[in-house]
Amino acid sequence: MPLALLALAVGAFGIGTTEFVVMGLLPQIAADYGVSIPTAGLLVTGYALGVVVGAPVLTVLGARVSRKRMLMLLMGLFVVGNLVSALAPAFGVMLAGRVVASLAHGSFFGIGSVVAAGLVAPDRKAGAIAMMFTGLTLANVVGVPLGTLLGQAVGWRTTFAVVAALGVAGLLGIARLVPALPRPEGARLRGELTAFRNPQVLLAMAMTVLGFGGVFAAITYIAPMMTEVAGYSEGAVTWLLVLFGTGMFLGNLIGGRYADRALMPLLYVTLGGLALVLALFTVTAHHKVLAAVTVLLVGALGFATVPPLQKRVLDQAHGAPTLASAVNIGAFNLGNALAAWLGGLVIADGLGYTAPNWVGALLAAAALGLALRSAALERRTPARNAVVAGSPSPARVPVRH
Repeated sequence: MPLALLALAVGAFGIGTTEFVVMGLLPQIAADYGVSIPTAGLLVTGYALGVVVGAPVLTVLGARVSRKRMLMLLMGLFVVGNLVSALAPAFGVMLAGRVVASLAHGSFFGIGSVVAAGLVAPDRKAGAIAMMFTGLTLANVVGVPLGTLLGQAVGWRTTFAVVAALGVAGLLGIARLVPALPRPEGARLRGELTAFRNPQVLLAMAMTVLGFGGVFAAITYIAPMMTEVAGYSEGAVTWLLVLFGTGMFLGNLIGGRYADRALMPLLYVTLGGLALVLALFTVTAHHKVLAAVTVLLVGALGFATVPPLQKRVLDQAHGAPTLASAVNIGAFNLGNALAAWLGGLVIADGLGYTAPNWVGALLAAAALGLALRSAALERRTPARNAVVAGSPSPARVPVRH
């Protein structure tokens, strides 16, 4: 794999760390600013919404800029946002810093996916995309727990300063290692928007929202589920999240390896397996060992869908993939927000802390249904095109039973 992918992975590591590390530092941040934990939780919500909005907006604004330069600008924006968070004198300023950093998230992964896929041979595109996302998965295994421990030991502001330094390292790596890729000839906003007229692109994005949303329906409420149902101590939740991150790392490797060989069959297996495991989580959550194994499997099966879904969007968007790729990254965060909200509703209705697992299972099953629909639609399209292009003779039209 080209060294340029390492630079993209470093940037992804920093972004993944800042996205999730705030969850472990909420009590310290809330105490410093004198706000409640739910109010401090706006730092998570604001970040997610910033990703959804920033992905298409910044990609459109950067349409006239070369992809390498745009990646550098996005990492610069990321650094500024984290420095604002580290130095914020008031909670509102801290929230603004989080939103600024989040604006770079979707565009970075969207444009980065296009760049990564363009650095390798066509039969290695998913592997290259997975290499970049390895930085994001390692952030959950290494960056988040270490950032949490650092923040608890010497102050949460230090954590965000270190994350800003990671952003600087990513920026320098992109400047040094990513080749100067010119903006594609004829690339225009109108051309990028035409990708959304393709039903296959929309189906892939819907699969992204539902499939990874299924993961977050359960994982958002992992702390109360593991402490109140499985019987773990509060201190064990950090290591259970590390286990979840390990699953994400392994799933990313599997998805990158096999998406280039059998993309749709891989989605059938991972989405179907995810739906089954999430349904079983309502039972395994009552046993410590089985609960830990299930957390690992949810992470692995969930993130194994990321490289194939991102590649699916790139393939179906044809000559105008940049905006579609970025919007698909926003779709992951939209799914996260939707699933977390639905999971909260079933808990609020008194169905218990394991109820979000059923929500996740249904979302993953719906994503599997869309994958089957997408494949059926794809099988019919070539046949229709062949009929239109060839002779209208009935003898040449395939008979369907």
